[in-house]
Amino acid sequence: MTDGKRGTIRIGIGGWTYEPWRGVFYPEKLAQKRELEYAAQHLTSIEINGTYYGSQKPASFIKWREETPEGFVFSAKAPRFATNRRVLAEAGPSIEKFFSSGLMELRDKLGPVNWQFMKTKKFDPDDFEAFLKLLPKTVEGRDIRHVVEVRHDSFCAPDFVALVRDYGVGVVFAADSEFPQIADLTAPFVYVRLMGTREEHEAGYAPSALDTWAQRAGTWAKGDVPEGLATFAEPVPSAPRDVYLYVISGHKVANPAAAMELIRRVG
Repeated sequence: MTDGKRGTIRIGIGGWTYEPWRGVFYPEKLAQKRELEYAAQHLTSIEINGTYYGSQKPASFIKWREETPEGFVFSAKAPRFATNRRVLAEAGPSIEKFFSSGLMELRDKLGPVNWQFMKTKKFDPDDFEAFLKLLPKTVEGRDIRHVVEVRHDSFCAPDFVALVRDYGVGVVFAADSEFPQIADLTAPFVYVRLMGTREEHEAGYAPSALDTWAQRAGTWAKGDVPEGLATFAEPVPSAPRDVYLYVISGHKVANPAAAMELIRRVG
């Protein structure tokens, strides 16, 4: 949703092909080839995970674009071959291959690209900046939003926040996880991966927790940092920001229910 004083909030899940969702999220007799179409009718975004593990065909991106309604947006995990390396400055060929593989066939349904790093990858300011310089600002005339998912505590530092701000790159807020919780605003958007759904709750989270995350999404959309979240640098002026929130991992079978409850709560 959006209004004049806050950015657009999009909420969804990671991927759409997961057998335990059949008969729980997906109707019992729904054809598997229609699962994306169904998911896109109940969610407002999906994070594509398959792109992390290998190249997808251009025809697949076209199919996904055509099966989803106007206004629906995908984010995409960038290939691990670009981020799981000792020297990030050498990732150029992998980055170029990714953007020429058919990804741009998503057209205006392409949202942020998530560059996920291993838990063992430490913050090396020079090498990390060299990597940021490789990320294209535009591809085929379209602006590209980038977000980094860092998983080592060495990134919890003012220098890291300042660096990504200089490049307009977001930082994944890995909510309810073992990973660093960095809530500093560094880009024109906020990217949240909500990772704490649990089996004892029908919708993955208790109603009070869902209320909290819906309120936080609204605060981010207004351009502010929700109270109680860790930041590591000076704040920036408040301005509306788009929000991408994905319910990921945890008790995965409940993730669609959690996402739909959050969509209902944000209005």
